[in-house]
Amino acid sequence: MDIDYTVAALMFPAIPLMMTMYSNRFHTLSALIRQIHDQYTFEKKVPPEWENQLHVLNKRANLLKYVMGFGAFGFLFNMTTVLMLYVNTLQVARLNFAACCICMIISIFLFLQEIRLSNQALKFHLSDMDSMKKDL
Repeated sequence: MDIDYTVAALMFPAIPLMMTMYSNRFHTLSALIRQIHDQYTFEKKVPPEWENQLHVLNKRANLLKYVMGFGAFGFLFNMTTVLMLYVNTLQVARLNFAACCICMIISIFLFLQEIRLSNQALKFHLSDMDSMKKDL
């Protein structure tokens, strides 16, 4: 397969959009963690799902760290692909583009895992609300 600038250019719109999505997800998660921290610190309020929620939030934060890291490396490899095409080292450009694709694939799979954990955290809240409803 021949590789040229257009192949590497295909990734340029996708990677920043994905990084923006990952950053928004991280921002939302950090706001949730701060809210729970403030609730515990200032109000001394411990929700019933606290233990499960902390475990899930910790796993999600770690996953997002790797998701964003692999996405950043994917972008770096894509930029290196363009540079290698510019200096006319086609074989290195192919390897860099393959590394870019692999990093992005790993990033997407890890992101799917983070979404699964997010869904699990929501189920903890729903079960807590369901038990409170039965008490009324």
